[in-house]
Parts: sequence; structure tokens; C-alpha cells
Amino acid sequence: MSISVNKQMQLKSSARALFSLPNPKALLAGGVALLLLSACSVGPDFVRPEAPKVQHYNHGGDPAKMVAVEGVSQQFTEGVGPAANWWHLFHSAQLDRAVTEALAENPGLQAAEAALRQSQDNLRAGSGIFYPQLSATFSQNREKNSPATIGSSAPSTIFNVTTLSSSVSYALDLFGGERRTVEGLGAQVDQERALTLGTYMVLTGNIVNTCIAIAAYHDEIEAVEQLIALQRDQLSIAEKQYQAGLTRYGALLTLRSQLESLASSLPPLQQQLSQAEHLLATLEGKNTAEFQPPHLTLKEIALPAELPLSLPSELVRQRPDILAAEARLHAASAGIGVATAALFPSFTLNATYGQSSQLMGSLFDSKSSVWGLGANVAAPIFNGGTLSARRKAAMAAYDQSFALYRQTVLAAFAQVADLVRALEHDAEVTAIDARALKDAELSLDLIKVNYRAGMVNYLQVIIADMQYRQSRVSYLQAQARQLQDTTALFVALGGGWPQDREAQKKADLQHH
Repeated sequence: MSISVNKQMQLKSSARALFSLPNPKALLAGGVALLLLSACSVGPDFVRPEAPKVQHYNHGGDPAKMVAVEGVSQQFTEGVGPAANWWHLFHSAQLDRAVTEALAENPGLQAAEAALRQSQDNLRAGSGIFYPQLSATFSQNREKNSPATIGSSAPSTIFNVTTLSSSVSYALDLFGGERRTVEGLGAQVDQERALTLGTYMVLTGNIVNTCIAIAAYHDEIEAVEQLIALQRDQLSIAEKQYQAGLTRYGALLTLRSQLESLASSLPPLQQQLSQAEHLLATLEGKNTAEFQPPHLTLKEIALPAELPLSLPSELVRQRPDILAAEARLHAASAGIGVATAALFPSFTLNATYGQSSQLMGSLFDSKSSVWGLGANVAAPIFNGGTLSARRKAAMAAYDQSFALYRQTVLAAFAQVADLVRALEHDAEVTAIDARALKDAELSLDLIKVNYRAGMVNYLQVIIADMQYRQSRVSYLQAQARQLQDTTALFVALGGGWPQDREAQKKADLQHH
């Protein structure tokens, strides 16, 4: 509020009487006491939950080595986490390129990174409470007063008031409520960082899985098309035999039904291939109409032989969903401190200094100066139990966060245990299918030799070739499942996220 010069002088005199300077020793002692009090923070200090003591994920221990498939035997290296660029272990240039492009253009990852930056800026904004808050104002007003408001019969006057002032305030965080609030903001940064790393981890896993699916669909479609061609040849021979009276019409209808059933399985495979290609386009942040999908085959994707297997105690310190749950637990702990500090008084120091005058030319005269010093104390006295209930609610929120943290850890361990066993069984199934494929190939070669010797007819060659193609389809499906479960293990172990995303991008570009 602007005031006239006379009134300002009166206030100045009053201020001198009210705020006479204390003894310097007393001032120093009071400052030291306030600093000591400021070091106090109510509420619990957060302690990270202890890492589990178990050494394995499965009861009785984890397998060290899997059954060999075509000379490649996957084996676990305990105590080793996944490398930052783990997808390079599949030795596929097209797969590497897809991951690199997705990391650069995926909107979901960009949104997660923006959310992380937002939380970091919120933390910086909240940390400003620890510094004095300084502001300055400048105003010019033309006013008309009425002396009647103070019991005077003098005529009213019109005057100008120019004011230039600054103010400073500082919140004395004696009970640590502000520190706990900023601590909670820091925990939110940790949570957003973990969520960003989780987005990165899931994105890389989805890219690799989708590329494997595309390769498997290409190979399976090719195998089914070859089967259809063979069955058409078989049907053509059967039709000629029927016309010659060498076979029954029922046998001919059976072959036609088998061909139609096999042909009907091709469009769903082609649809699944299209969906996988569209998914890959979306993951890479591209429009499906402008996306050129890679033509991958399973031969171009190698099966990693060396697999990491982090210790359970390491998993809880590197897996993003566990780190996010830990950050939420930390924020809940800080929330207890905030709610507890609200039960105690809050203190604020403030001071103002400025110049105010009716004439611009005399604004900086000594008689135009105004100042003020103050200290505010706000203490809760009665609020109907609101603050106490809020503290209890904060404690219940912490208990909930701790239970959810434990649930996240248990689910993560179960997922890793499932994948370890899945890879063990995948290797067994793939090895069996590989032997079946080899036997079918040897049988086909033998039938061809007998056919050239005139010992069997061409129809028997076609039947043996169909059996070989069917075995190949089963083997392709087992291969794809083993590759995808390997990918899932890398992701379940924390994905090997890099500490420096920019350095990782450069490494990816150099790899190409």
C-alpha cells in the first residue's frame, strides 16, 4: 500500500522503536541456536530395503548349461548382468539397425525422458526453498485521500506516490518439513529415472522380439508355401490315378481337404507377419505407410551362447521396476516426515527496504527510505485431528509402498526363474525337433535314391518331402521360441541399460 511522506516518517520512527537492534552477542547466539535447530528433521530417515540373501532363482539351484542344439549350447554366467548393448549378441545387422532407429525416434521413450526432465526441474524448483527469497517492486500511483477517514475536516488532496522497494524472506526449516518435501521430490526423480530406464528396457526387448517374429513368419510362410506346392503335386497325381481307375474317389477328396486345410493356414500367417511389421514401424516411430520392413530370416539371427544371470542381490539394484518401487517407498517415507513436521510450528524471517516519495526527484533522499523487519511464527493449536490423521495416513501409505515393493521383487524373481527354466526346456524341445528334422531329411534323401532306382513311385517322394517340410515348420517354431525367451531373459535381468544414453547412441552408430 502506498502512503504519503508524513505518514511514512511516522512509521519509520515507530519501526525504530519496535525493532531496536539487540546485543551482537545475543544475535550471534540466537543465530547459532537457529542453525542447530535447522539441522533437525522429524520423521524417519529412509534406508534402502535389504537385498535378498538367496543365491539362486529356482529351488535346488539354476541350471548351468543347456542341451546343445546344432553345436551351440547356451550356458549361464552367474553374477554377471546383461551388457548395455546385449542385442548385438544376436549378430544381426538389421536387428541392430532397428534398435538404433527406435531408440532415436520412439515417442514413448521421448515422453519418458521428458517426464524425467520435468521431475528434475521440479526438484530444482523445490530446492529453492533453502535460499532466501528476494523480490523487488516499483510502482507509481496518483491518489486522492480523504482526511475525514482520520477525523480531520481538512480538504482532500491529490498527490503522486513513487515507490521502489525490495523484500527478502527466509523460511527457517526447524523441523525439516521442507527438507522432507525436497527429499520426496528427489525420490520422484529417482522414480522417473527408473521408469525411463524401464521404457528403454522394454522398448529394446520389444524391438528384438518383433524382429525375431518377423524372421520366423518369413521362414514359416516359405515352408508352408512349399508344403502347399507339394500337396498340389500329390493331388495332381491322385487325380490322374483316379481317372485311370487306380484309386478311389474318397481318397481324392481326402487329399483335396488336406490341401484346403493347409492353404487356409497361410493367410493367418501372412496377417501375423503384417501385424509384426506394423508393430515394428510403430516402435521405430514411423508411419506404417512409409515404413520399409526388413526381410529377416532366422538364419540371420544367431542364438547367444553366453547368457548372464545376475545374482538376486544384484537384480534388486538394477531392474527398473524394482528401482521405481524403491523410489516410491522413499517418497512415502519422506511423506511421513512432511506430515510430522506439520504438527510443529513454522518460522519465517522477512525484511523489506525501499524508497517512497511524492516527487520522483527526491525518491532517493534519505528521508524517503522505508524499511521493516519481521519474524512470523505459525503453530497449529486445534484442527480437529486433521494433522494427526494425515500423519497416520502417510504411515499407512509407507506400509502400502513397502508391501508393493516386496511384491515387485517377488514377481521379478519369479519371472527370472520362469525364463531360466523355459530356456532349459526350449533347448530340449529344439534339440528334439532338430533331430526329427535331420531324420526327415535323411528319409527324404533315401526315398529320392530309391525313386531314381525305380524302387518307389513319385507319390512316395512327395509324401516324404511333406514330412520333411512339416518337421522344418516345427523346428522353426522351436527356434523362434528359444530366441524370444533369450530376449526375455535379458529384459528380465534389467536390460543392461546404459548409464550414458548419448554414449550408447554413439556406440550403436559406430557398431554399424
